[in-house]
Amino acid sequence: MTTHTNLSELMIELSAGSIVLRDDRTKQQWAVDLPAFLLAKFPVTQAFYFEIMQEKPSTFTGENLPVETVSWKDAVVFCNALSVKEGLKSCYSFDDEEITFDTTANGYRLPNEAEWEYACKAGTTAIRYGELDAIAWYKDNSGKTTHPVGTKEPNAWGLYDMLGNVWEWCSDIYDETVYGSYRILRGGGWYDEERGCLATNRRRSHPTSFKIDDLGFRIARNVL
Repeated sequence: MTTHTNLSELMIELSAGSIVLRDDRTKQQWAVDLPAFLLAKFPVTQAFYFEIMQEKPSTFTGENLPVETVSWKDAVVFCNALSVKEGLKSCYSFDDEEITFDTTANGYRLPNEAEWEYACKAGTTAIRYGELDAIAWYKDNSGKTTHPVGTKEPNAWGLYDMLGNVWEWCSDIYDETVYGSYRILRGGGWYDEERGCLATNRRRSHPTSFKIDDLGFRIARNVL
């Protein structure tokens, strides 16, 4: 069971690198250089979320199932609460509806989408890090539900459920000029068909009002 008591085992340090991102909507692509960072092996579980927030928002029930039916704001509030519990500086601050992000803080946060795709691909250039049935819970094998984290094969860097099970919120705003405050989500979920579970897929939704039963998150942290 993943909880804050085993955070040192939960977080994996990924070395610095670079990734080329692409937006199929605009046909643009861009390169991002990344410093080293820490990323959780698994999406946040229901047990972990309850331990920190004392809330059970999920549609499905199970301590080691990924937490879902959480908004982007729910996810960053969790990150701040975990940071406080660990004696770290919070990454997010709130002023009415305005949310600011301190990129230098040592607390927990959501990964940005460049970190997420870099971590998902784990040094490969393929759209997936393995054969889909072996690595992901998706429409053809999920039985219309989430599954305990870490029950499919990990990628080469030891990260589980990067594809399938639940989509994962990322820190980034998608395209402020077109979609306002919409944030990015990645990875595909239990309800998605094969074409939805790709390392390169980019989706977006509203940060406070959008909650659904195939969308959760995993935590990241700067290496300082």
